[in-house]
Amino acid sequence: MSRFFRAMVGMCLLAVVAGCGGGAGSPPRNLDNACSILDQRPQYARAMQKTERRWGVPMHVQMATIYQESKFDSDARTPHKFLLGVIPMGRQSSAYGYAQALDATWDEYVRQTRSYGARRDKIADATDFIGWYMTTSRDKLGIPLHDARNQYLAYHEGQTGYARGSYRSKGWLNNVANSVASRAETYRVQLQRCR
Repeated sequence: MSRFFRAMVGMCLLAVVAGCGGGAGSPPRNLDNACSILDQRPQYARAMQKTERRWGVPMHVQMATIYQESKFDSDARTPHKFLLGVIPMGRQSSAYGYAQALDATWDEYVRQTRSYGARRDKIADATDFIGWYMTTSRDKLGIPLHDARNQYLAYHEGQTGYARGSYRSKGWLNNVANSVASRAETYRVQLQRCR
């Protein structure tokens, strides 16, 4: 076997092993179990606890929001748009990372909190963003921080859209918000057992 061929086989095996390892940004397994998520990714627990202390947003609300937005995938992006079904035209939005924050909203967060260098694919920054955004929703719209359903509606529609009631005519979005609330409650109960 030639040295070149052996080197190629070695690199392919290394790539396969690395792909199976589940890096820090890859989603944890068993996303239906909050304790399992935090056992696999202790940095998530530290980030969410810090956000809960700073902003008051409960861990279970943060977790349910991240689950809905990215399934805990640090590199999550919206799908591509296609012209005539075949010509790529960019992504559906600029949403990116764990929290699926849009460019403009992320920039506002960075300016207001002076979190220069914060990254959407870093869990501590993503949870801090969620804490900031939901606290702003509480202050502007009166939505309690533990109200996962309405916090999610304001998160998805934007605070102006929520204030206008844009979600009322979107049955699919109300179903998603109900799902977020249900998952938040499941996570809340689980977290009480594993803490």
